[in-house]
Amino acid sequence: MLQGQARPAPVGLWSRAEGDRTGRARLCIAALAVLYALVFALSLGSGASDMSFWDVMRAWLAGEGDNALSARDSIILYDIRLPRILLGSLIGASLAVSGAVMQGLFRNPLADPGIVGVASGAGLGAIAVIVLGGTAGLGPLIGLLGIYALPFAAFFGGLATTLILYRVATRRGQTSIATMLLAGIALGAMAGAFSGVLVYLADDQQLRDLTFWGLGSLAGATWSKIWAAGPIIVAALCAAPLLARGLDAMVLGEATANHLGIRVQRIKNAAIVAVAAATGASVAVAGGIGFVGIVVPHLLRLTIGPEHRYLLPASALLGASLLLVADAVSRMVVAPAELPIGIVTAAIGAPFFLWILLRRRGLLDL
Repeated sequence: MLQGQARPAPVGLWSRAEGDRTGRARLCIAALAVLYALVFALSLGSGASDMSFWDVMRAWLAGEGDNALSARDSIILYDIRLPRILLGSLIGASLAVSGAVMQGLFRNPLADPGIVGVASGAGLGAIAVIVLGGTAGLGPLIGLLGIYALPFAAFFGGLATTLILYRVATRRGQTSIATMLLAGIALGAMAGAFSGVLVYLADDQQLRDLTFWGLGSLAGATWSKIWAAGPIIVAALCAAPLLARGLDAMVLGEATANHLGIRVQRIKNAAIVAVAAATGASVAVAGGIGFVGIVVPHLLRLTIGPEHRYLLPASALLGASLLLVADAVSRMVVAPAELPIGIVTAAIGAPFFLWILLRRRGLLDL
């Protein structure tokens, strides 16, 4: 380069160019953290009981003093509200982050964790336990596992579906994204068919359980479910940011990512395992909750851009907040009864999904 000649600006995926939204992304993450704290506080103080958030804070600050919670309020707080809030936060974060990872992996804003068959496989495992749990073949095993039977069956159902998907989509150590998409749709349809057979064999009580579980709910949140699913979800959420650089590179195509030094096959493997673990564990303890994985990442991409080192933590915060808000709505709409949370997320997510489709077809002037 000649002396005095200006050095050209770096060109690449991680270069700081005009229109860089790093500052906006960091501000957005901070705002989402504040939003989650507010939603957490409101959820902690809302419910059928008249115990408010300030009552809880006074009790915690007072310890065993005069302002401590009554025995009834302590049970409501520690056995009902806290497990429900924590489980909802974990599930919302896992579904949103899984959606962001899948959309980056498939380079498609319409991708969702359910597209690879994980949710369908997990649902099949859970339905099998609900319908066949009292039979002579599964009864002893279900009795041995106790309350962990349903989460374990759903998780391993999702894991088995993912392993079959890999077997079909991987050839000579290389996984085809297109084949994986088509195989995921086929496996989801097969799991749905087997689930339909089990539903046909179910009795009236089992049908009620299946209907409520299939629509998604946090009503059965307990500390045991958190201990069963929480470590899996947390491990997947901690692993996801390690994939950020690889997902950014794969947006440019696998060949370009290879030239940038990204181990594409390793990124694919890690992304699918992380999504399988997070989604499978979430479906296991809360049933089918849809559209969170589509709505949250796409909305954030419009705001902070596609860079995954910011998109993934922002998705976790917004996903957790969104699911807590949806849970609050599900408890208030038909109070004192409770509306399945999957209905609320579908009512929000389905119009948004249609909006994405119309926008991609150029039918909306945005």
